[in-house]
Amino acid sequence: MKAEDVRVCVLRMEGTNCEDEMALAFETVGAKAEKVHIKQLTGVVPADMRRSLEDYDVLAFPGGFSAGDYIRAGAIFAARLKSSVGDQLKAFVDAEKPVLGICNGFQILVELGLLPAIKESMTQVPTAALYNNDSGRFECRPSLLRNDNRGKCVFTSEIPKGKVLTIPSAHAEGKLLSSDPDFVAELEDNDQIVFRYVAPEGDAAYPWNPNGSPSDIAGICNPAGNVMGMMPHPERVLTRFTHPDWTRGYDSEEGDGLLVFMSVMKHLIG
Repeated sequence: MKAEDVRVCVLRMEGTNCEDEMALAFETVGAKAEKVHIKQLTGVVPADMRRSLEDYDVLAFPGGFSAGDYIRAGAIFAARLKSSVGDQLKAFVDAEKPVLGICNGFQILVELGLLPAIKESMTQVPTAALYNNDSGRFECRPSLLRNDNRGKCVFTSEIPKGKVLTIPSAHAEGKLLSSDPDFVAELEDNDQIVFRYVAPEGDAAYPWNPNGSPSDIAGICNPAGNVMGMMPHPERVLTRFTHPDWTRGYDSEEGDGLLVFMSVMKHLIG
């Protein structure tokens, strides 16, 4: 497969607001990205506008406030999708095609049961949730993320283990929790923890961990490594010029977030 043959479905609905940046990120690494409304998958549109997940190689859930984040962040988007094309979605994941969810997209993946998916690829009900930040408010700030994945995740193949990236956070509900007391240990054992918040020195206490997520978790993948969700926004730092410290410390024009999209393309095209 060549880069230009990779087709990406950037799925959106009312309230999504990061689809342009997500599409641009994939186009920057050579893929063809299409912004697809959920109604195009569910068929509630004229025939010439309908789309099928089978026609795509990558599925991406962008950030925003889908359906106003009523009930819970991402819950309505997930419910509409699962009730209409849930079987197609599960087949897409079981075929080990890459799925990415950023910020609200991460919340949607958790609500869909595609993450953490420790025991099955798509659970009937969510087994975790992204709760309100400990600060009780929306946090928008640069975050330092360390790649702690040991090689399973397809979205980090071009990121050396232990490398620290500067990726902006912008969310009000990013604290990953589960009722399972062994949740973090299971993620660690399965190599499902992808990114952790870190600080320039010392531990990642607030504000370096902007939400209070246990073990400073910023992003996880499923056991197969083809589904990843993360709260910070790599699509917002494709070039160094959108980094907060863009005037110093860079020897190229590439931003830290580009590595996430380069990684999945490397996985797809070799």
